[in-house]
Formats: sequence, structure tokens, C-alpha cells
Amino acid sequence: MSREQQAVAGARRAFRTGRSRCLEHRVRQLKNLQRLLTECRGDIAGAMKKDLRKSEVVVQMYETLGLEEEIALAVRKLKEWAAPRPAEKNLLTVSDAVYVQAEPLGVVLIIGAWNYPWAVTLQPLIGAIAAGNAAVIKPSEVCVHTAKLMEELLPLYLDTELYPVVSGGVAETQELLRQRFDHIFYTGSGAVGKLIMAAAAQHLTPVTLELGGKSPCYIDGDCDLAVACRRVVWGKFTNCGQTCIAPDYVLCQPAAQQRLIQELHKAIKEFYTDDPKTCPDYGRIINRRHFRRILSMMWDSDIAVGGDNDEEDCFIAPTVLRDVRPDAKVMQEEIFGPLLPILTVDGLDEAIRFINERDKPLALYVFSHDAKVIQKMREETSSGGLLANDCLVHYSVSSLPFGGVGNSGMGCYHGKHTFDRLSHLRACLVKTLKMEAMNNMRYPPHTAGKLGWARFFVLNNFNVGLIGRLLLLAAAALLAAVVIQKYQLLH
Repeated sequence: MSREQQAVAGARRAFRTGRSRCLEHRVRQLKNLQRLLTECRGDIAGAMKKDLRKSEVVVQMYETLGLEEEIALAVRKLKEWAAPRPAEKNLLTVSDAVYVQAEPLGVVLIIGAWNYPWAVTLQPLIGAIAAGNAAVIKPSEVCVHTAKLMEELLPLYLDTELYPVVSGGVAETQELLRQRFDHIFYTGSGAVGKLIMAAAAQHLTPVTLELGGKSPCYIDGDCDLAVACRRVVWGKFTNCGQTCIAPDYVLCQPAAQQRLIQELHKAIKEFYTDDPKTCPDYGRIINRRHFRRILSMMWDSDIAVGGDNDEEDCFIAPTVLRDVRPDAKVMQEEIFGPLLPILTVDGLDEAIRFINERDKPLALYVFSHDAKVIQKMREETSSGGLLANDCLVHYSVSSLPFGGVGNSGMGCYHGKHTFDRLSHLRACLVKTLKMEAMNNMRYPPHTAGKLGWARFFVLNNFNVGLIGRLLLLAAAALLAAVVIQKYQLLH
């Protein structure tokens, strides 16, 4: 039996003991995960420094802070999320208990990504634990030092049988995908997402695919370009552009392009100094293969800002490309790097057509003072998420579902959405063995009269909750009348 088979079999045995269903056990594991993030901050930052040249402050801001908030939310809300959820009744079930019960799915496979290895690996794990599942964790091997650290640390803080870590590369991932899971959660590229989905289909396993794509950014010429450009520069060049919801390209009117370039350049200098290579807040490309892939995208476009690079150091400066053609190489796939192409369009209508002619993106950004522009963009396009007048920050709102649509993914998570995604929402109806006369209409022989009664009970949408309250009020009034009558008789 392979190491991967052993991990999955062990997790399923542990799940069958029932201990992961216990709310106290779930809370204990979540708090242990919180301790890991607190006690091992230095180790986490050290590994991230080696992998992506992220500073300790950046690691906390963009990796672990959100995880701490997510854990605190899950611990605080777990009883509420796990409790039976009352469902609306109809006249046929007015006397029954009707509710939805969230139940754990079983064994979940979580395949993490390398760009934010802690955030996108542990966030679904938090939901899996909260929902009462077992989970096999597969960190991305591309982040070599972080994957090794995750393999070392997680067993020290979590139930090792319920939450085993499997390290390795493509071969190990393929072996894992041959096993049967109850859900697969994958973050990464669309090409690999198709392979994940094909493997899951062999066992009819549901999947959550957090993919990506080319997230467009439309900047209205009438908005405050200085503010818009600061926010776009932050959203684009954070983590060296290696963010799945980074603005991939900008659409603007021709008259605004030069001013846009000036403001983008100004913001790049403000954030990353005149020499981004020496700036501690500017990271590096993950490896030379990705460095060469990104660099090759620039050859047929004009560089307006940046362009400096060093393969030895996996460094590419924040770069802005001007007058980019729709058929340019940089527009053929998700960039996932520090290149920002600018394409000109005649206005909002052409921008919407341009967006709709391409795959549905994971995020769509629009900058405008005009609420009608934002509304039109929202109503006439489709994307995983839409954000007006800022970038990235919708990811940080736990009450918002985060996920793609079409080629940018399927399924969503964050906060309660993760809990529900990794739960089976079981429909429950509990009857008594009384009031059998109510059921006569459904029993043979079937007659026109019975059909008439069935139509009445099924099609009349009375507010059963309101009826219940009125009956309760009537009962209270009747009780009060009886009490008053007895009082009068006694006096």
C-alpha cells in the first residue's frame, strides 16, 4: 500500500470513529491551528522568505492574519452553523418537525497552491475541520521550504490520523487522485483543474475548483485617476503579481492612457522606491521556469514603465505595457506576474463587449464615480466577484462567497460558505404516527375529490409561521378568558 493510500485509509478509519463530529473536538483542533500560527510565526516567515522573498510583515498581512480571523469566526459561530436549521413548512407538514441538518461529508482532499501557500491551503482546512470532516492536506511542492515546514508543523498541532499531510509532486498528487474522497478542494490553474475534475469523476466526487483567469479592470476616464492607480498598483504588484485575483489588464479610453501611465508610475515609485529590486516589500517570481514564461509575454508589446529583470534573482520589476493589442502574447493567458497591459477601448460599451467575448474571470474591477457605470458593468457581465473602486479586498470579507464561474472555477468558500460547501445539508422531516386521517387524500383509491383536497393543501401558500403565531395568540386569549371567568366566579 502506497503512502498516499495509507494516509487516505487512515483518515477514513479515524472519521468512522466519529470523533471529528464532536463539536468540542472541532473547536479544540481549530484552536490548535491558531496556536500553530501564533507560536510558529518566525518559522513560517523564514520559509516564505526563502520561497517568495516575502518579509515577515507581508506574510502576516497577506497569509496568516486572515487565517486567524477565519479560525476565530469558526470557533465563535460553530454551534450556530452546526445546529438544525428550521425550514419553511406547508399545510401538509404543519405539525411536523422540518429542518436542515449540516453533516460532515467524510474525507476531504485539499490541494494547495504555491502563491499564498498558507492562506489557500489552511483556509479550506479550517472549514473542513469546522464541518466535522477528516482531511488529507497536499501542500504545493513548488514552495519547497513552506511545503516542508507544513509537513513538519501540522502533525505537531492537529490530530495526525484525521488530518494527515502528504508531500510530494505530480506523481504523489496523481496517486492521491486515484483514491476515493468525499470532496476535493483544489486551488490552481485551469489546466490542472480539468485533470482534477476528470479524476474526481471516476468516483463521482464533488469538487471545488478555485482557478483564476484574466481579471479585467475598467477605469473610467472621469474618475480620480491618482487614487484608482494607487489601488490598481497595490492590487497588481502585491506578491509580484502572483495573485489569482490580481487585475490582469486595464481597459481605458485612449485619451486617459498617458495620464494613467504617469499615475501608475508614480504609485510604483511610492510603494516600491526607484529600485524595486532592493525594496523589502517587493517579492520575487517563484522560480526560473515562471520567470521565463512571464518574460516571454513582453516581446511583442511596448514597455511604458519598468521592464528590468534578473533571471539569477528571479526578479522582474513592476512593468506597465501600453497600446497592447488584443492578440498580443500577454493577452493569451493569465499573466500571474508583474506585467500590467493597458488596452484602449472607445468606452464602457466596448469594454463590456471585450470582457464578454472572453472567459468569465474570477474577479472584475471597475473604477468610476458614476454609480450607473458600476451598475451597467455588474448587470451586463459575469464574473466570480465584482469590486468597484478597489482591488482584492473582497477576498478578506468572510461573509462574501469567494469563488469562480465558468472557466474561473466552481464552488465558493470563506466563513460559513466553506462550512456549507464541505457539509452535506441533509433534509430532515420528522412526523408522528398520529393524525392519519390527514393522509387519506394520498392513499388509493385516487379520486377527483382527493385530488381537489391535495391541490388545496399543496398549492395554497399560507404563511404557516403566521398561522402558528395566530393560533398561539388565540390560545393565550382563550386561557386569559378562562382565568378571568374563574376570578369573577370566586369574587
